[in-house]
Amino acid sequence: MSTPSAPLFAITQGDSAGIGPETIAKAFRDAPDALRGCFVVGDVATLRRAAQCTLRPGVPELPVALLDNPQDALHVPPRCLPVWQLPGLPGPQPFGQISAQAGRAAAECVVWAAQAALRGEVAGLITAPLHKEALHAAGVDYPGHTELLQAQAAAHAGVTLAQMPVRMMLANDELRTVLVSIHISLREALAAVTQDNVLQTLLITHTALQRSLGRAPHIAVAGLNPHAGEGGLFGREEIEHIAPAIAAARAQGLHVTGPLAPDTVFMRARHSATKPGEFDVVLAMYHDQGLIPVKYLGVDKGVNVTLGLPLVRTSPDHGTAFDIAGQGVADAGSLIEAVRMARALA
Repeated sequence: MSTPSAPLFAITQGDSAGIGPETIAKAFRDAPDALRGCFVVGDVATLRRAAQCTLRPGVPELPVALLDNPQDALHVPPRCLPVWQLPGLPGPQPFGQISAQAGRAAAECVVWAAQAALRGEVAGLITAPLHKEALHAAGVDYPGHTELLQAQAAAHAGVTLAQMPVRMMLANDELRTVLVSIHISLREALAAVTQDNVLQTLLITHTALQRSLGRAPHIAVAGLNPHAGEGGLFGREEIEHIAPAIAAARAQGLHVTGPLAPDTVFMRARHSATKPGEFDVVLAMYHDQGLIPVKYLGVDKGVNVTLGLPLVRTSPDHGTAFDIAGQGVADAGSLIEAVRMARALA
């Protein structure tokens, strides 16, 4: 496949037992302008089943097109779902059930799309949700998208995982947050709050947002402990690790404020139509500290962005939602926003 003449974006189908395929079908049906130049990496039967799930009285049927070449997606008419079929890919699995077959299919789609992006054949990838237990059942040794993409990028560059550090950012129109650690236990996450890890996260965040904002971002750093440790009364991580990392970042010219009380910093950073936030992004110390505030604002608006990779990758901020899969009620808003974000980043 040669380099496309116009931006081309790959959307991975996600876990076929979850809502990913049907949100993709809804996005192509309801937001044709946003989905221009996109195609789905996956299984045609899975996407055809998903298109049928979204049928409602008065809603026209969504045709599914099997592509001979991914670049043909640039010429597919609006409200048509173009699919690049991977050879040997497992077909649709029962809705709402953890399946090794679904996990394998989801992983293979991500690997293909990542390699295409690393070769420059697509401008970016948007990943529909996968199920971590299904990945594990399939023998995939990575807990999620971020780690799987990191491994692909490191292998492509011929470097170790440590030499390809990545971070997760969750963003919407009101708030951005970046995490020091991602999919590890809370006990391990506390141990990961070190000066080196915090500084590395600050540097990755600064580089990524400077590129997308066109200026140096103002980064707020959340403390780990209540009241950001209250001068050591409630914990010394702020004094021994977080503050020294902030000082080192400032010495390199970064615009960083903190450590700040984690129970108020997200409110201070939130942007609204009437009041801009004080900061462009909040650096959070662990997964739930940073993701709960963004998801509380609405999972239909949130977008997951992987920072530090030599490719553009975004994802909706919701999971596979096995409890509603196949019912045609899943909201495609977050996926559509993920496509828009990928286009803006690319």
